[in-house]
Amino acid sequence: MKSKPLRYSAPMSASATTASIAPAGPPANPGEETTVAVVEDNAGLRRSLERLLHRAPGLRCVGAWADGESALTQVAALQPDVVLMDIHLPGISGIECTAALKRACPRSQVIMVTVYEDTENIFRALQAGACGYLLKRAPSAEILGAIAEVRHGGAPMTGEIAGRVVEASQTPAPAHAATVVLSSREHELLVLLAQGFSNKEIADKLDIAYQTVKVHLKHIYEKLHVRSRTEAVLKFVDERETPVAGPAAPGRNDKGLR
Repeated sequence: MKSKPLRYSAPMSASATTASIAPAGPPANPGEETTVAVVEDNAGLRRSLERLLHRAPGLRCVGAWADGESALTQVAALQPDVVLMDIHLPGISGIECTAALKRACPRSQVIMVTVYEDTENIFRALQAGACGYLLKRAPSAEILGAIAEVRHGGAPMTGEIAGRVVEASQTPAPAHAATVVLSSREHELLVLLAQGFSNKEIADKLDIAYQTVKVHLKHIYEKLHVRSRTEAVLKFVDERETPVAGPAAPGRNDKGLR
């Protein structure tokens, strides 16, 4: 059975709301043309999406790119209402591109159109600013419906994706008795993670090596008893089970890293 796009408005647990599901822009005015851009490295699918958008009443495709870097050089000038974004792109990922695009075009609504179904990518896309999430096997009508949904304040995603988000949000974190104390640098890095910055952007902002960021992340994961940046951010924002204290005074917690 094909999944139908859902308007994601059901009551959610506290952890689900921290997934940063970006609110859509103001509802479109009746008869107003919706501009759409496509970022997809598969040439055949990119052309298919362009044709779909050109044929659809009330939609106009303003640009289509094969990689995130090319898209970011032009999208700020175009200011599309909606962007259809693939996750697996050459160069920067679709998730990183989404985060950068939302900083340049905060009113543009990003719908992830991808083959990925894992919870990690779902949360990373939502945290980066995506407002909807659909699988590439979704039929044309479902993609067009998702565009209309975000233009009217919704957050569309396939039923299976919505179910995985809810399931992940309801999985309780392990309880820990002691307060977790982060070093000053770890606290800085976690704040930037929560704001959607990539590892490379964090390295640039903190003026440290990319590999140093990865080492700090490893220490944060160990201290918070998590396995991914998504879980770390959710725990940091939520403070559900383990209070996260910080920043600590520089010292042994910094493990010799800047």
